[in-house]
Amino acid sequence: MKELRDYQVELSAKANTILKQKKIVYLAMEVRTGKTATAINTAYLYGAKSVLFLTKKKAISSIENDLIDFGFNELFDVFDVINDESIHKVTNSYDLVIHDEHHRFGAFPKINSTAKKYKEMFGQLPQIYLSGTPHPESYSQLFHQFHVSDYSPFPFKNFYAFAKSCVNIKDRHLAHAVVKDYSDGVASKILPFVKDYFITFTQNEAGFSSTINEHIIHCDMQEKTHRLIKRLINDRVIEGKDEVILADTAVKLQQKVHQLSSGTVIFESGNTKVIDPSKAIFIREYFRAYKIGIFYKFKTELTALKEAYGDKLTTDLEEFNTTDKSIALQIISGREGISLKMAEKLVYFNIDFSAVSYFQSRDRLTTMERTTNDIYWVFSKGGIEEKIYQAVMNKKDYTLNVFKKDYGIKISNKNH
Repeated sequence: MKELRDYQVELSAKANTILKQKKIVYLAMEVRTGKTATAINTAYLYGAKSVLFLTKKKAISSIENDLIDFGFNELFDVFDVINDESIHKVTNSYDLVIHDEHHRFGAFPKINSTAKKYKEMFGQLPQIYLSGTPHPESYSQLFHQFHVSDYSPFPFKNFYAFAKSCVNIKDRHLAHAVVKDYSDGVASKILPFVKDYFITFTQNEAGFSSTINEHIIHCDMQEKTHRLIKRLINDRVIEGKDEVILADTAVKLQQKVHQLSSGTVIFESGNTKVIDPSKAIFIREYFRAYKIGIFYKFKTELTALKEAYGDKLTTDLEEFNTTDKSIALQIISGREGISLKMAEKLVYFNIDFSAVSYFQSRDRLTTMERTTNDIYWVFSKGGIEEKIYQAVMNKKDYTLNVFKKDYGIKISNKNH
C-alpha cells in the first residue's frame, strides 16, 4: 500500500484547518505533487463520510486507483468519482465535494453552464478545490471559482459588481463592435479576499529535480499540401468535386492553414479528411522503438494516427498503462489531471494556440523519480506550427493578429 509523503500529511492537516474555518480550501499544487491524495486525506481529516470527487473523464481511473492504492476506499461510506458533465445525474447526498482542475470554472463575465449547475447543487457544502494553475490567464478568473460556493469570500452579488471594484475595465475594438474587456483583474484588490483560502506548493518544494528537454523535428509533407495552403491563402476558397474548403474570414483561414499544415482538413460541409498522412507515418517510424504519448489537436489527426499505427495505438489510459501500446490524446482533454509516466517520450503531432495548453500538457511525464523528460515537437517544414510554438513558449497565445502579421493577411474577420 502506498503511503502519503510527509509534505502531503502536513498540507492536508493545514487544509483541514482552513476547511473547518471557511468551508472552502484551494489546493494550488503544481502537477505531479500529489493534489489528489492530499485532497482525499483532507476530506478524511475533516470527518466527511460521503464524498463526491468531480474531475475530467480521462482522470477518473487514476483517482480510483489512488483510492485503492492508499487504502482510502476503506475510510468512507460513499466516495463517488464522476466527470463534471455528469453532475446532473447525481442523486446521492454528500458531506463534501472535491473539484479537480477548478480553474475550469473561471470563465467570465458570465458563469459557464457547468459551474452554474454545480453552484445550484453543491453551493451549501464544504468544498476542496484543486488546480496547479488557479488563474492561468487573468486574476478575473478567480471570481466565479469562489462564487460557486455559498461561502465565497467575495462580497459581490455577481461578476459585474466584482469587476466594478476589482478590474480595470477596458473597451476592446473588434471588427464588428466595441465590447468590454474584463481581463485586467487587479491582483492587489482581488488577492486579499482569497489569499487565506489557498495552500500553494511547488515541484521544487516537493523535491522534484527533473528537467524538460524539448526537441523540434521537421517532417516533409507532400507537395500537394503546400500547394493547397498557398492556394487557400491567395484565393480563400478551394472547390473540389464534392467538397469545398472555405476561408472567407481571417478566423477560418487561420484554422484551415493550421489543419492543412499537419495533413487534415474540415470541409465547409463539416466532413473531414486526412489529405496527407506524412506526419502520422513519420511519427510511427521515428519512434518505432518507443512506447510514447502523442498529443494531437484536431480529431481527424487521430484518424491519421490510427491508420498509421493500427492496433498498436490506444486512447484509453488504463490500456496504455497495462500494455505496450502507445497512446494518443487530444491536447485540451489530455493536458490536465492525468499522468503519462509510462511513456518513454512525449510527442506532439500538432500544437494548440493556447500558452496554457503548452505549459500544462508538457508536464504529463513528470514524476519525482524521473530526472529527464524528453518532449518532441513534430512540425511540418514550412508549416504554421513553429510560428505558434514561438508564441506559446513565450507565454503568449497565437492570436489572430499574430497570424495575420506572419502571413501578410489583409482579410478582415467579417464575412464577404
